[in-house]
Amino acid sequence: QVHLVESGGGSVQAGGSLRLSCVASGYPYSAYCMGWFRHVPGKEREGVAFIDNRQNPTYADSVKGRWTISKDNANHTLYLQMNSLKPEDTGMYYCAARDTWFCLNGEGHFGYWGQGTQVTVSS
Repeated sequence: QVHLVESGGGSVQAGGSLRLSCVASGYPYSAYCMGWFRHVPGKEREGVAFIDNRQNPTYADSVKGRWTISKDNANHTLYLQMNSLKPEDTGMYYCAARDTWFCLNGEGHFGYWGQGTQVTVSS
C-alpha cells in the first residue's frame, strides 16, 4: 500500500523560506515520477514541481528560479525547497506519485497522494 506523508509547512513572511518533505513507502520509490501540487480553495490543484526517476526536474513558471525539487532515493524522501516566498504561494501542498518513470502535469495523472501540509505566506 502506497503511503505518502508530508511535513514542513508553516507560516512565514514574504521573502522567507520553507522546506517541505514527503516520506514515501509501499512502492518502488526510485522508479516513480513524483511531484508537488498546490491547492487554493476555489481553484484546481496546480502542479508546481515534478521530478522523474532520472532526477530531471520541471517547474511551474510561477516558481521557477525560486524553488528546488529533489529526491533522496536512499531515504525515500521527496523535498521541495521554497525560497523567496510570496503571498500568492499560500496554499495546501500535496506530495503525489505517478507509477511511471516520466512525469505528466495534471492531478489526474497521479494516483497516489499525501494528506497535505499548509503553507501560509504573509506580506
